[in-house]
Amino acid sequence: MTRVGLVCGGVLALVAGVAAWVVAAAPQGIPEGLTFLCAPVTAEQVELGQDLYAANCASCHGVNLEGQPDWRRRNEDGRMPAPPHDASGHTWHHADRQLFTITKLGVGAVIPGYESDMPAFEGILSDDEIIAVLAFIKSTWPERERGFQAEVTANDGDGS
Repeated sequence: MTRVGLVCGGVLALVAGVAAWVVAAAPQGIPEGLTFLCAPVTAEQVELGQDLYAANCASCHGVNLEGQPDWRRRNEDGRMPAPPHDASGHTWHHADRQLFTITKLGVGAVIPGYESDMPAFEGILSDDEIIAVLAFIKSTWPERERGFQAEVTANDGDGS
């Protein structure tokens, strides 16, 4: 193979790699009908939520929403590890309002007396930023989990 052929092949491989990285880093399309607290989710919310998740949540809940290892077994201090927010976890079992309250005020706001390593994000993230993070998380769930969670949300009192 000639030197020009090697250089062209290397450039082509580099361009293909960069293109794959850009596609992987870009937020995926928003699932049709995705809402949070009965309001349609926008691409801008999902993109903001992805950035906020990376900055505020990924260190515990995982870059890929995978949670901490052995997340169903208590740590030595009696607290639970950070659960996954992907389809393998239980986040999608909770209504929008409950997810918002847990994120804003902490788990103790929903389960009085419960101690968790997760901080309350009130004063750290605005309500709109919390909604964006949760919209991003919801946008990653498969259709089955989104449908289940939408039903739980609809059955949550006032439907929010």
